[in-house]
Amino acid sequence: MINLPNTDLTVHPLCLGGNVFGWSAPKPQSFNVLNHYFDGGGNFIDTADLYSEWAEGNSGGESETIIGEWMKSKNNRAQMVIGTKVSKLSTRKGLSKQNILLACEDSLRRLQTDYIDIYYSHEDDPTVPMEETLLAYQELISAGKVRYIAASQHTAARLATALEISKTSNLPSYIALQDHYNLVHREPFESEQAAVLKKHNLSMIPFFGLATGFLTGKYRPGQLVESVRAKSVEKYQNEKGWKIVAAVDQIANARNTTMSAIALAWLRAHPQVSAPIASARTVAQLTEIMPVVELSGAEITRLNAVSA
Repeated sequence: MINLPNTDLTVHPLCLGGNVFGWSAPKPQSFNVLNHYFDGGGNFIDTADLYSEWAEGNSGGESETIIGEWMKSKNNRAQMVIGTKVSKLSTRKGLSKQNILLACEDSLRRLQTDYIDIYYSHEDDPTVPMEETLLAYQELISAGKVRYIAASQHTAARLATALEISKTSNLPSYIALQDHYNLVHREPFESEQAAVLKKHNLSMIPFFGLATGFLTGKYRPGQLVESVRAKSVEKYQNEKGWKIVAAVDQIANARNTTMSAIALAWLRAHPQVSAPIASARTVAQLTEIMPVVELSGAEITRLNAVSA
């Protein structure tokens, strides 16, 4: 277990992604994954009001609803650390104060809880003054409905501005950043966002830690993969991508672990990363992402070189 910087939250080193719940993982399947994650010591789940509005017949909130029903069935809310997000659901767009307050009530109802551990601004909203957004969060924190706030998909400059406003106006401050980072997608995190996080002692909670499945080992040169995400990994299927896959594969074999575990271990090795997010729609997939491995300096150097 690890402590998230700037919080009193103690979490599992793998944050379980809830984006598949109610989408590629129906409710019974989702419950199975959640049970095995919890039984394996997991306590950190990431979701959003948006998940999974994009699926046919869905309207958003499906993931939160499943997680809420699961926690009720286990009576384990107090043992879990739940992060959810606001601003991208089509019916609850943006970071205005009114929208945040309404969206939070929606999320609390679906999650069947009276508080959210980490509430994220799911994406930046330049149309709303940051002071207004932070004042909304202050109201929610004061009411005990939110414990901490965090940012998602904010540029380094906008994140720095938000942190400065929090400091000068004595408003709640983001405790982490959630953004796209993995072995095949290292920028702009390394060159821009990481420095802001280091300066303010914030952590990165990266999503797409396995590059939408590309780093799990199921994608190989010349092989056709049947997956709802197959189209989104085509951009990685080039000479550099296959070299990264080969290096991860070799280290995994030498360590007698999974490629997913190695790819996630590389993320954790970055001093600004706390707990990477990875999702699993089946228990078999979960067993691939759960192992927590600590890479050697030589292994990190090798992966850095092949993915540079």
